[in-house]
Amino acid sequence: MASVPTCGIAHTIPEKADQQRHRYNRGRHAGRPAGINRQIYRRRNMIERCFNRLKGFRGIATRYEKTAASYEAAVTLATLPLWARSV
Repeated sequence: MASVPTCGIAHTIPEKADQQRHRYNRGRHAGRPAGINRQIYRRRNMIERCFNRLKGFRGIATRYEKTAASYEAAVTLATLPLWARSV
């Protein structure tokens, strides 16, 4: 499996309750729990929801635009109605 470059970005994925119980049951061999920064996770959640809304636009989801500039323009145009609804 190829390694993915992280660019120095730490993960902010919270640990599930069943994983916490599993670590507790394993005792001292379970390892350290993953830390989570709640402020960063809230911002990540906001971005993930934005991506999900953008996928509602067929041209964005399937990436009909061939060049990066036209795709960026399409994403910008697609975000305008989303922004207008939130205001």
